Amino acid sequence: QVQLVESGGGLVQAGGSLRLSCAASGSFFSISTMGWFRQAPGKQRDLVSTCTPDGSTYYANSMKGRFTISRDNAKNTVYLQMNSLKPEDTAVYYCYAHADVRDYWGQGTQVTVSS
Repeated sequence: QVQLVESGGGLVQAGGSLRLSCAASGSFFSISTMGWFRQAPGKQRDLVSTCTPDGSTYYANSMKGRFTISRDNAKNTVYLQMNSLKPEDTAVYYCYAHADVRDYWGQGTQVTVSS
């Protein structure tokens, strides 16, 4: 079992920045991909970014150039630096991890960007 605990969400003005963190704990052999999804009210959960243990990253098109994912394998922690935030980035952001043969999700952290 893996527990994912997110932190760093909040309220920010358009153009501002936030940094999300997600720490994995529990009993597992290894974690492969970690990343972030987001879900706005009334919409489906969408992929934001992922990072593999060797540092390979993926970003959804609308996040490229604004968001940066990073990872500390020793701490089993993934980060998402979000810059130039827009009101349309407002959503609940969920941490994701694939550990052993299962997918795990955090409880979500709210990010609100005011115009």
